[in-house]
Amino acid sequence: MELIKRPRRLRSTPGLRKMVRETRIDASSLVYPMFVMDGESRVDEIKALPGQYRYTVDMVDPKMEELLDVGVSSIMLFGIPDHKDEMGSQAYAEDGIIQRATSYIKNKYPEMFVITDVCLCEYTSHGHCGVVCKCGSRHDVDNDKTLDLLQRAAVSQVLAGSDMVAPSDMMDGRVAAIRSALDHNGFTDTPIMSYAVKYASSFYGPFREAAGSAPSFGDRRSYQMDFHNRREGIKEALLDVEEGADIIMVKPCMSYLDMIRDVYERTDIPVAAYSVSGEYAMVKAAASQGWIDEKNIMCEMAVSAFRAGASIYETYYAKELAECIREGRIG
Repeated sequence: MELIKRPRRLRSTPGLRKMVRETRIDASSLVYPMFVMDGESRVDEIKALPGQYRYTVDMVDPKMEELLDVGVSSIMLFGIPDHKDEMGSQAYAEDGIIQRATSYIKNKYPEMFVITDVCLCEYTSHGHCGVVCKCGSRHDVDNDKTLDLLQRAAVSQVLAGSDMVAPSDMMDGRVAAIRSALDHNGFTDTPIMSYAVKYASSFYGPFREAAGSAPSFGDRRSYQMDFHNRREGIKEALLDVEEGADIIMVKPCMSYLDMIRDVYERTDIPVAAYSVSGEYAMVKAAASQGWIDEKNIMCEMAVSAFRAGASIYETYYAKELAECIREGRIG
């Protein structure tokens, strides 16, 4: 009798489908991006990101407890200072918003793994990710002058208690510079998660509203990557691995799954994917109209990132995904 291969046999029941599942995730793989701001006793809704908020340091406790309760034990902090200047001085100030928030969270919730964003765009008056200089008739970001400030920011964050720093500025050589500064200050065990493959994307719009970080002139295309390019992304990832990155991030996620796979196949360190603000906002908008099933779309998007090769997934849906994992919907 001729043998008939029937893949459908392994799809016949929920238990069997879960048993043979190829891609598995759990809450420990999720990172929640969180906005902290100067001031007291305030929780401000972010209109472009329904369900997301900016918190003053004294108001973060409910969110910390909510995340830990569902098993999400990693956050990425983004700071929003009251004062901004051309040099982004609050990014590396000892009493800056990120430094105070990190210290508070690590002291009260030591089990929470705190990752801090290293960039200047949220702190500069012009909204660019580094020191702006005049180059002939135009203005541009001075790569090398920016490196010194990124070093200072990273060290100040780790002194405040940051468990891992994540440079998102896209300056050339910043991973090596930050690694050198951390090592020089005795933080040889502090890892770096590099936004190595970060494209100049329209998916960042809601984040820029949340952080007040839209450039006041020009754009970031001279230092963020052209989304037409694939090999350039691999090159950026390999350069950052060579400079000492411990984790490579691809950003955005949904439209860049090919890059997650490319980086996964060509490097030997963990790959992170950031499901950015525009991805979240689109799902929220469509769900609010009843056009899609929000939970199922959210789960499918997350699994696609892990299937492509990510082992870390940063998402505004971290809490909801953890709940779905607990319910057995995914995982």
